[in-house]
Amino acid sequence: MNYRKPKRIFEDSGTVDPRMSYHVELKNVVNTRKQDIKTMVDLGRYFSIFAPRQSGKTTFFEGFCRKLEKDPAYAAILLSFQRYKNLDIQRFYQLVQRDFYSQLTDRLEAVNCPKLDAIRAYLNTHNLTDHISFSELFEELNRKIEFKKIVILIDEFDGIPINELENFLTTLRDLYQKYKKRTSKALYSVGLVGIRNITKLIVGGVSPFNIADQVKLPPFTLKNVQDLYNQYTEETNQPFTEDAVKKVFNETAGQPWLVNRLGTILTVDIKPETTDPITAEDVEKGIMHLLKERNSHFDNLFEKAKLYKETFVQITFNGVDYSPDNEDQSWLEQYGLIKEKNNNAVVANAIYKRRFLKAFFQESGAIADTSLKAYFTSDGFLNMKAVLSDFEEYIMQIGVNAFYASQKPYEKTGQFLLTAWLYQFVEQGKGELSFEVSTGLGRIDILLTYQGRKYIVETKINRSSFERTAQKAIDQLCGKYLLTERANEGYVVIFDPKTTVGELCTPQERLVQGKKILIFNIGIGR
Repeated sequence: MNYRKPKRIFEDSGTVDPRMSYHVELKNVVNTRKQDIKTMVDLGRYFSIFAPRQSGKTTFFEGFCRKLEKDPAYAAILLSFQRYKNLDIQRFYQLVQRDFYSQLTDRLEAVNCPKLDAIRAYLNTHNLTDHISFSELFEELNRKIEFKKIVILIDEFDGIPINELENFLTTLRDLYQKYKKRTSKALYSVGLVGIRNITKLIVGGVSPFNIADQVKLPPFTLKNVQDLYNQYTEETNQPFTEDAVKKVFNETAGQPWLVNRLGTILTVDIKPETTDPITAEDVEKGIMHLLKERNSHFDNLFEKAKLYKETFVQITFNGVDYSPDNEDQSWLEQYGLIKEKNNNAVVANAIYKRRFLKAFFQESGAIADTSLKAYFTSDGFLNMKAVLSDFEEYIMQIGVNAFYASQKPYEKTGQFLLTAWLYQFVEQGKGELSFEVSTGLGRIDILLTYQGRKYIVETKINRSSFERTAQKAIDQLCGKYLLTERANEGYVVIFDPKTTVGELCTPQERLVQGKKILIFNIGIGR
């Protein structure tokens, strides 16, 4: 078979139009009762859906509205608050009125509503100026419209002017409560769509939208990815191997933008205009291409991740307990950077993990030439004395401002910078690195594994005296961590505000209970 030019594209820059782009329908979009969106609408439920940007929200709801239009009992209205955030209240309601009135009359005309003329006459005289007039609108429509169910879906709800958030949500809640038991109500169902979990919003001590069902938009399944790529194959005769599709799914965890972007890279940059199959090896090349490119998707997420950098890095390395009430985790989850898996908080997919972790470490300026022989022993293991000595010089070069918040040494800064330094020795599969690793006897600050050998590092801020701080670290190493990890060597790195930065201290070696301990005192004093 010959290669045929594709008729459509993999959409990676906006809403998917099935006529122009490859498209699959998301399945299992349900509430906590396992009811799908159509069931919720049929029951007159109010619901909120939150999902990160570029995860298919708008595409899903545009498709849902098209399906709902096939039922003449419904008048589906799709609004968007994306550009409204900085508007004053009057202008906000003017725009809501324009979009809502236009769509409502068009839909009622399409279904031959017998009350259309009366409704048009009312709309011509009723202007939306605030939440009260918004409420009055639906109270009047409830009297005028019979057996036509208005369903309002508001995309990008996060864009609502912040000063109107409480009034708007409270009005929706009041309308729901007032007409809950009536089946002939005009405002039948409402769906709010955004990146934030709207049901968790607390305004004035209460949640103004606590009557809503909570729905999460799922990522692509493996079958979704297969179906999406099969559409390309049917048009072009270029197949994807089964292993290639699985690798895309495993690396992206089904994130729609990543799946589509990789589809473009694989068919345009890696293996263009051929019937040769796209393999798992091609996918790896595509991922390396993706990891190096600049795009708004990565740029936006990186800015969000920087707000919670330490939590993100900690989650990247360790199985941190998932806590829905942890503020940092909550925001990272809403931005799509992390998710819950087996009761742990984990990075949402392998591509985000590789891209943003490396970006954070590069931002720190921790750069070691890992090809230097001085960093390795003759038998191929790490020479930790050389590794940590050069880390001390790195701290001298960058200065100490990063260590101070409110005039006090910042506990996590040294640990993060040291982790960034050590990461260079294990990236690309050369080893493993974790920090704040939970054991039966406590938490190991940094655990580096290279060539099967474990290097355990305890970090401290010297707040009393060097000897007391060092002894505490030694007690933890020898009494807990070296024992449980069956290691014979341990390392202590003390960040010392009582020693001026640049003042080199000779590393100390101690033998404690048959264990070799190497101690570094790194000055961070100003």
